[in-house]
Amino acid sequence: RLPISLVAAIEFVGTIGVALVGLRSPRNLAALAIAVTGTLLLIDVKWSSDPVGLFWAFLNGALFVGYIVLGHRVAASGADAGIAGLGAAMAIAFLVVLPVGFTQATPAFWAPSLLIAAIGVGICSSVIPYICDQLAMARLPRASFALMLSLLPLTATLIGIIVLRQVPSPGDCLGIALVVAGVASHKPAPE
Repeated sequence: RLPISLVAAIEFVGTIGVALVGLRSPRNLAALAIAVTGTLLLIDVKWSSDPVGLFWAFLNGALFVGYIVLGHRVAASGADAGIAGLGAAMAIAFLVVLPVGFTQATPAFWAPSLLIAAIGVGICSSVIPYICDQLAMARLPRASFALMLSLLPLTATLIGIIVLRQVPSPGDCLGIALVVAGVASHKPAPE
């Protein structure tokens, strides 16, 4: 089994590549380096020799890059069109996954609290983040959006503090500060 931190690091390699391709200034290269350093501090990377796990982690990273590139193409037609396309994609994904999970999900249909919780998780984990992504992609160059994704481990750390009462280490706090500094010092360049 791969440690989740390694999967996160491998996934982030693709976004670093997208950000590097769109670099237009030494300032943005420095911003990317600072944000990457902070992200690596937050995810505490440990290597693994599990070839199957590594394959899936790299595939996940490649698909994440595809999401950024295709998402920007969709968002280029306007945020409203991107959100409409996102809704259609989620409906198709629902139909594809429905046969796989329907049997296991059936008890939730008879337990209102489980059904409400499932709807809440769906809205908070898919609808809100992907709509925010489409709105950001419509307004930011691809490289800037890729750099902004370095905020994901930061938000996970903040949720850990608030929801799970996990106190970050001094290294985590340094990582948070570096990510914020890197994103704040980046200056979007037109594509």
